[in-house]
Amino acid sequence: MANLRALVKRRKAVRNIRKITKTMELIATSRFQRALKRATDAEAFTRKIAEITADLGKNAGGVSHPLLATRAVKKSVLLVITANRGLCGGYNGSILREAMGAIRQYQSGAGIPFELEVAGKRGIAYFKFQRLERTKEYTNFEDKPTFAEVDPIATRFIELFATGQIDEVKVAYMKFFNPARQEPVVESFLPLSSLTVETRHPAPDTPATPATPAAPLAKVEYEFLPEAEEILEELVPLALKIRLFKCFLDAAVSEQIARRVAMKAATENAGDLIKDITRKYNRTRQANITKEISELIAGAEALK
Repeated sequence: MANLRALVKRRKAVRNIRKITKTMELIATSRFQRALKRATDAEAFTRKIAEITADLGKNAGGVSHPLLATRAVKKSVLLVITANRGLCGGYNGSILREAMGAIRQYQSGAGIPFELEVAGKRGIAYFKFQRLERTKEYTNFEDKPTFAEVDPIATRFIELFATGQIDEVKVAYMKFFNPARQEPVVESFLPLSSLTVETRHPAPDTPATPATPAAPLAKVEYEFLPEAEEILEELVPLALKIRLFKCFLDAAVSEQIARRVAMKAATENAGDLIKDITRKYNRTRQANITKEISELIAGAEALK
């Protein structure tokens, strides 16, 4: 009977765990829907402002902006965006592997001095364990990053780059393409000349539309009012801030997708384990009943 009691307790514990994982899956699904809407809403604006900035930079004649200039990299900054919490599968581990690859390049072949900035408690704990010094740590970003939270970080990067204190900024994060595809990447944030227009890929179940011949692109002629220099002075920093904000939005929605998938798998595994424990409980109970019946029969035969 002791074995039966142990099986009952274990089954009860697994059922409680399944309730928790199922609840976490539902919460992650709800948060994912909101984060996806915010990321989708920001995508069109981010792409368009990148196109306009790149186009204006090419058509502004001799006018240039300090953030558009490339130069030899003497000092770099690496910003790593991770989650504050775990239970999201390989989300944090994938980002940290990409970040460590970039750090090894800094430390070995390139030999470029760099500063490490980390957003998320998981990344902070990891780099603390690796004994890597962090110049800045951020723990205020959750599933709803706001532009007001990202703006001071981007502004500081812009000031450091414009004054020549740093020559490059890279961001390691989980890039969101669609609900079925997210990839850990290390992207160049500064200088702006490395900015490319992002292309989102459709989900695997989305039917492909037949390709149509592309019409030749006409050259765009710009008339600047006010002057091109004043326009770029306002537009270029804004494009950079929006792009960094988009990185945090991508990270937020990718984290919720990873947590939803992990909790769904945990819930299903808990269900399978409950079935196995129940089957074992029934077999053990049946064996005990059979044993007791055999003992009764043997005792009755002995009394004859």
